[in-house]
Amino acid sequence: MKIENYKIGNQKGFTLLEVLLVIAIIAILAGIVIIAINPAKQLGDARNAQRRTDVNTILNAVYQYAIDNNGNLPASITNTPTEICREGGSCSGYIDLGVLTTNEKYLVSIPEDPTGYSTNGAGYEIEKSSNGRVSVYAPDAEQGATIEVTR
Repeated sequence: MKIENYKIGNQKGFTLLEVLLVIAIIAILAGIVIIAINPAKQLGDARNAQRRTDVNTILNAVYQYAIDNNGNLPASITNTPTEICREGGSCSGYIDLGVLTTNEKYLVSIPEDPTGYSTNGAGYEIEKSSNGRVSVYAPDAEQGATIEVTR
């Protein structure tokens, strides 16, 4: 038997090493992009922006109510920060701002925190000072943010 050596010409394709290097480079670039984008931070920033909007909306509605009622604030607002009652909830232990949503005159509904709320609370707190200034807070603000508006 005669064994002949066959010379194999140039084969086209990639070696296993080349394929692994390309996959490693893609994985590193994908990791860098994900870290740069940081979806958790982006989502937290979006929820905080919604909270800022909600806090301003509540405060504007309270002051519009006061303007229409000879400077009187809704009677349920206390001198200590207390959570606002959510629409349709049991308001025992919460601030009931239902007067703002009556006939949708000042608000269509009470805004609720974007990450959730207790069974009856909207996730926002309100208080009035002894000199009549009103503050609305978003206590569940993310990433160390403090969201509070006082007028």
